[in-house]
Amino acid sequence: MNDRTQMIRFPASHGALLAARLDLPSETPPAYTLFAHCFTCSKDTLAAVRISRALRLRGIAVLRFDFTGLGGSEGEFANTNFSSNVEDLIAAAKWLRETHEAPKLLIGHSLGGAAVLAAAHAITEATAVTTIAAPADPAHVRQLLGPAVEEIERRGEARVTLENRAFTIKKQFLDDLDAQRMRERIAALGKALLVMHSPRDTIVDISNASHIFAGAKHPKSFVSLDTADHLLTSKEDAEYVAEVLAAWASRYLGYPSEKPQASAARLEDQSINPERVTPGVDSKPD
Repeated sequence: MNDRTQMIRFPASHGALLAARLDLPSETPPAYTLFAHCFTCSKDTLAAVRISRALRLRGIAVLRFDFTGLGGSEGEFANTNFSSNVEDLIAAAKWLRETHEAPKLLIGHSLGGAAVLAAAHAITEATAVTTIAAPADPAHVRQLLGPAVEEIERRGEARVTLENRAFTIKKQFLDDLDAQRMRERIAALGKALLVMHSPRDTIVDISNASHIFAGAKHPKSFVSLDTADHLLTSKEDAEYVAEVLAAWASRYLGYPSEKPQASAARLEDQSINPERVTPGVDSKPD
């Protein structure tokens, strides 16, 4: 592990310890970023690792962590929901605020994108938010659960296999999804917004990006990810996201955006082992 990537743990609002990695640049960063991963994924997905390290090479510090019950974090996934994910994000921002500096940029991938939109109001220091392949409404997850939704509604819970991993989903999870008021949250965001989405995304249709963009107030920007897949499994796509994101964020975070040297980028990517990546449900369409 690179000595500029620190493995840490911090307490969630309910007491469980959450596992995280803090990617630090070689010099004092002008800003800290908080990254939220996709549904049932982890901080170590290819997208999270590549984007975080690419941003670090551009001088930006990034904290990426596992939501409760996932990856290396404590807690039971069955007892979590979208609201608890938002609480985890707020707890992560609190840890950064108390130990380093509050995050100025919030980044969320897929359902993590919806989570950062919901958590942004409570992280007042953040001046910019970026969503990547995010659903406009968390209830989109219902589509990923397929026929299991009926069993969950009838029995109160069901064991669901997602990407060869079994998860218990309870009715409270579905009820919490349905209770979210994302339209109001997006309209009241009050921060610069960058929406990134691929027109070829087969998991979260690009129409979701349109809804998020239309609902937000300026300043806001949209970037098409062209041929990228939902999980940004291509190195080139992940690096493109990081490069555009860093350039866009520089306007709102007050730092000069600089490209990393190609040799440094190649060196960083050698440390990524795809076989150790946790895919998550978002890696496969219905």
